[in-house]
Amino acid sequence: MAQQGGAAGITSTDTKLFASEMDRVMARMHEGMAAAKPTGNPDRDFAAMMIPHHQGAIEMAEIQLRFGKDERLRRLAQGIIVEQRQEIAVMQRILDETPALMPTSTPAQGHTNHMHTEKKP
Repeated sequence: MAQQGGAAGITSTDTKLFASEMDRVMARMHEGMAAAKPTGNPDRDFAAMMIPHHQGAIEMAEIQLRFGKDERLRRLAQGIIVEQRQEIAVMQRILDETPALMPTSTPAQGHTNHMHTEKKP
């Protein structure tokens, strides 16, 4: 049987489970953010990294709702879930509309390539 904790009936088992689930969610969030490879388009790259960040925040808020007792934090967690879902939807639409790559040739590169293709007499 789990030991009784001090705060509002939270057991040591609950505390360990809370910590374990938060660690799991944070690891997945960081993996998702790191998996977003730079495309050269800052807008797209920002959205691609922020989506897993927001998803992590949602999952952390859901864990708070399962384990937390403070009504202020529970309300905050509920708001985070609603707002972050809406923001993910906006960022996903932007990703769907935004090209993944910027042109591969910059003006300076184009000029250099042009010079190499010219034939000299």
